[in-house]
Amino acid sequence: IHLHMLTPLTRSHNQHSKPITQSKILFICQSIFDMFSEREQNSRRGNVGATGGGANKENGAAVSHVTAQPLLLTPEPWNLLVTQTPAKEKAKEGETVVLNCHLNSPQHLSLTNLMVKWYKEDEKGQMDLLEKNVTILPNNSKIFMSGDLSQGDVSLIILNVTTSDHGIYFCEVTLPDGKVVTGGGTKLRIRRALGLFGIEESIGTIIGVVAAGVGGIVVLIIVLTPQLRKCILCMRQESCQ
Repeated sequence: IHLHMLTPLTRSHNQHSKPITQSKILFICQSIFDMFSEREQNSRRGNVGATGGGANKENGAAVSHVTAQPLLLTPEPWNLLVTQTPAKEKAKEGETVVLNCHLNSPQHLSLTNLMVKWYKEDEKGQMDLLEKNVTILPNNSKIFMSGDLSQGDVSLIILNVTTSDHGIYFCEVTLPDGKVVTGGGTKLRIRRALGLFGIEESIGTIIGVVAAGVGGIVVLIIVLTPQLRKCILCMRQESCQ
């Protein structure tokens, strides 16, 4: 504020009151300048505070977003061993057969929720016997799953076997993750029961016995033929004398 701008004010004021000195005018100007300076500084501080507060809020939101994000854990894959024993099994008609199948998990996981399936393969194709731990054969009264699933025993029991039960039996297990594990299989052979002098023998055994007997007779003939010839010659010589 220039002094010459205040000169008219001093002149008009001199007509009615005491004259305003130059020091008072300078004091008023300095006060006005200080007031505007203080307002400008306050406005700058307010802008800086607002900017800093917004940044702090954004950082806080970012931090809260990171800490709220859940931690994703990849489930450990299942490892299961399905063991069928023995690889071959024989039985006679009318007997009860147990086809052993045992489950073993190195991770010692619970086995109660596993789905067990048994099926048979023969010259006619594949036949499903048991699914989801339950026998699916109609009017079934001879094939069941024995053992305790929680202990890993899912063996199959067949009552009153017949020659129609010939085939290879497989134990199949479905894991919770959908993976399927199958055992090596057990080949079941049924011997037909034949009544022969009160002794039950299979056809194969009878053929073997007959072949062995014929072979023995042939060997005896070959071995004894030279001896018989000598005996015959001796008998002839004695008769001549």
